[in-house]
Amino acid sequence: MHDDRTLVESRLKRVLDERIRPAVYPESVPLTVGIWTAPGEPVPVAEGLAAPRSPITVGDAWGAPWGTSWLTVTGTVPQEWAGRTVEALIDLGFDANMPGFQCEGLVYRPDGTPVKGLNPQNQWVRVASPAVGGEPVLLHVEAASNPVILDYHPFLPTELGDKETAGTEPQYKLTRMDLAVFDETVWQLVIDLEVLGELMAELPVESARRWEILRAVERALDAIDLQNVNKTAPQARSALNTVLSTPAAPSAHRISAIGHAHIDSAWLWPLRETVRKVARTTANMTALLEDEPDFLYTMSQAQQFAWIKEHRPEVYARVRKAVADGRFVPAGGMWVESDTNMPSSEAMARQFVHGKRFFLDEFGVENHEAWLPDTFGFTGGLPQIIRNAGSKWLLTQKISWSQVNTFPHHTFLWEGIDGTRIFTHFPPVDTYNCSMKGSEIAHAARNFKDKGVARHSLAPTGWGDGGGGTTREMVAKAARLKDLEGSATVRWERPAEFFAKAEAEYPSPPVWVGELYLELHRATLTSQAKTKQGNRRSENLLREAELWCTTATLRTGAAYPYEELDRIWKTVLLHQFHDILPGSSIAWVHREAEATYAALATELEALIGRAQQTLAGDAGGGHDLVFNAAPHERSSVPAGGAAATPTTPGNCAATERPEGGFTLHNGLLDVVVDTEGLITSVTEVASGRETVAPGTRANLLQLHPDFPNMWDAWDVDQFYRNTGTDLTDVDAITATTHPDRASVRVERSFGSSRVVQTLTLRAGEQRLDIDTEVDWHEAEKFLKAAFPLDLHTERYAAETQFGHLYRPTHTNTSWEAAKFEACNHRFVHLDEPGWGVALVTASTYGHDVTRTVRDTDGGTTTTVRFSLLRAPRFPDPKTDQGLHRFHHALVPGATIADAVREGYRIGLPERRVTGSEETVAPLVTVDNDAIVVSAVKLADDRSGDLIVRVYEANGGRARGRLTTSFPLAEAQPCDLLERPWEGTRGDVTLTEGTVDLALRPFELVTLRLSTQG
Repeated sequence: MHDDRTLVESRLKRVLDERIRPAVYPESVPLTVGIWTAPGEPVPVAEGLAAPRSPITVGDAWGAPWGTSWLTVTGTVPQEWAGRTVEALIDLGFDANMPGFQCEGLVYRPDGTPVKGLNPQNQWVRVASPAVGGEPVLLHVEAASNPVILDYHPFLPTELGDKETAGTEPQYKLTRMDLAVFDETVWQLVIDLEVLGELMAELPVESARRWEILRAVERALDAIDLQNVNKTAPQARSALNTVLSTPAAPSAHRISAIGHAHIDSAWLWPLRETVRKVARTTANMTALLEDEPDFLYTMSQAQQFAWIKEHRPEVYARVRKAVADGRFVPAGGMWVESDTNMPSSEAMARQFVHGKRFFLDEFGVENHEAWLPDTFGFTGGLPQIIRNAGSKWLLTQKISWSQVNTFPHHTFLWEGIDGTRIFTHFPPVDTYNCSMKGSEIAHAARNFKDKGVARHSLAPTGWGDGGGGTTREMVAKAARLKDLEGSATVRWERPAEFFAKAEAEYPSPPVWVGELYLELHRATLTSQAKTKQGNRRSENLLREAELWCTTATLRTGAAYPYEELDRIWKTVLLHQFHDILPGSSIAWVHREAEATYAALATELEALIGRAQQTLAGDAGGGHDLVFNAAPHERSSVPAGGAAATPTTPGNCAATERPEGGFTLHNGLLDVVVDTEGLITSVTEVASGRETVAPGTRANLLQLHPDFPNMWDAWDVDQFYRNTGTDLTDVDAITATTHPDRASVRVERSFGSSRVVQTLTLRAGEQRLDIDTEVDWHEAEKFLKAAFPLDLHTERYAAETQFGHLYRPTHTNTSWEAAKFEACNHRFVHLDEPGWGVALVTASTYGHDVTRTVRDTDGGTTTTVRFSLLRAPRFPDPKTDQGLHRFHHALVPGATIADAVREGYRIGLPERRVTGSEETVAPLVTVDNDAIVVSAVKLADDRSGDLIVRVYEANGGRARGRLTTSFPLAEAQPCDLLERPWEGTRGDVTLTEGTVDLALRPFELVTLRLSTQG
């Protein structure tokens, strides 16, 4: 029997490959082709259609990297094909194994109406069904010659990732340009045999069902005349009817399939190309929806819908109709499928605000799921944000990529740092590009970890990234798998339908608490430092712009820049996409991102400057005002307000040490810097407590080799720690003293690079500021800054959205050991009972924390290292080359509250403005620093109401009173979309014009405040 099985399987493969599949198109005639290549960037459709063509034939080369060519194909349907189905077959030079990562095309009719996309697995265009014979054929193809960046040897450095370095060598050759008869019976036979063959391969050898299928396949192959497949295909199909009609077992796993094409908003192509990828895919999918009445399709990322609306309105009209029909389902409710580790609290909230509002405004659709299949791990602050946006479910897939630990659930409740729980599904099919192969369906059923208590899983089905989405073959396979013995059952269902069923059948799922850490792609917290700094700077400037523009509007009646802020937010949110902000895109993407961030900074600075000058009054008034955008008072300036601050001379000094080096003093801290420019001591004067571990030196730059096993820009593997170099050589060390600060400047050279660090103590600040400038010209290296601390602690805190989470400093389990590189926002904090240390950062996300026991005294050294720079060569061979500036600070004696305060201050510096006013009162104040104001803005509905977002930042319960500097009529808790909150939300009471708050640990509350009169 074993020999029979092997023989039949081998026979099936050969007959399919060599006889049946070729017979799908039994007759063909060549098409005539003309080409015009756009001289630069893509041109409007009308221009491409009208441009003159030159002859080109099959076998000719075409398409320089990132070029656009317009092809016109013409022909005539032969008279003898009357009554038959006719299709154009257009192969631009595709590699069928790489859908989405090569050339693509969009087909147009002569009037400029888009028809469908062309992709490696989707090369056909329906011409007539049935044909009458003699019909003229005229089609235009906008063909994009995007170069192959991710090849079979995917991590070799390449200059193809930027049009400025990619060259002009043609990338492709036309492979087929034919008009052909489409034999649907043979095509259906192919699907029958593929489904049964794939199912048979997944069934146990001893399974009777496997042998039943095998014998039926054998009879079908016997029925085929290999010299006349088209004539005998009906008999072959008849031989399969019985095995294809046997229903699935009642206990079979149930798969909800949804058409899907995960399209990275930028990655191995620039943003402008994603616009076209989305147009091609949505043209494909709306066409397929018209042909297949059971099929459903979903697309996330409101930005991508907005691109179609702006650039391909005719495609968008088809999308709108399909959405209205309930067939094309907007999913996720976010502006893009963003990274979730690094975006700030407000940015993460605005991803949902802008995404959900777009879907509501455009389609009247309220999303209840977050849709993030490919994002690189999930912060513990996300569940509360999802819930505050009016959603309740989450789908992700990427956790299946974890290298060390297998996640124990596929359907579970995810609990965030504040206790919010989100019903979460992680599809056991282990791909967000399911193609309905039998191996995928069987894997989903076998792999599902919640058997016995749940039976449903989801399968996002279709080729992504420009692969064209779901194919007609996938739809046909799904139809056969709807109810087939031996297989899981498959139904096309909307995400909300799946989640409702899954939630109903699994009322008490397991709970996962804290972050969903991806044990992979850890280096995305560091790669492309300028992109990350541009993001953080933009987030800070947006906070300031909203605060001061709102204050100016309510104080003086100045116009509020609704349109400008909306546009800027959407641009920043776009660049938080999970291959842009993480630094894993080609050079072109990051070059453009740097320019975009610079332009946004200029625009936001202008908005801030105008608003502050309006508030300060006449610039010739002679009063120097200091504006404080941070949520805590500083230098006698109120949070969110402005005041004049007298200059008070400090007692800062830098003194030379007899043995060399310097000591910095400011009355609060004493800092010792040795002859190599390293910190050997940081003493808190009041307590006498030493910060730096004995026998160690802090602010030690360490250089490691960095050549991961895979995914250069994405990954850092733990073995990088095996070797490293301490950068201790000094070119120069100098000290300076000013009345309000004292500094030591240290200059070093290493490899081909140079670093200058300035260590500064300022008057009245219990904080050592560290400014680092690196002219970086290394390759495949990893630069860290180490701070060994004299602390014994089993855990440390790292800031995340609307709070912080704790991670262990030990590696008791494989789960803890796997977190050898992790994310923070503005601080990490470590403490023993009664005393702690904060390390704060302006724009560094990646870090690691380790601890060792000292041989000298048995004490514990806990070392924090910030990750400054990397130098991967793929996909950008010149990643991070050039000049970089970083700002960090060491805060001895810090509580969590101190860490929160200093974290905000490092990114929101005081601004000085000369005017006629002496003060600017804050719009709102809160009398408890544990309750942090996250945002102050005008309501998006332009009602004039004030939106104030607050959260408890220290991890405990907090009561406070919010007071306004204007007459307050009403205070209404609301969701992130500024709609009245349904259900319990904090304890918010309006009493005599003030708002009393009682918040749980890390609780987030958004308030809509209405003025009197």
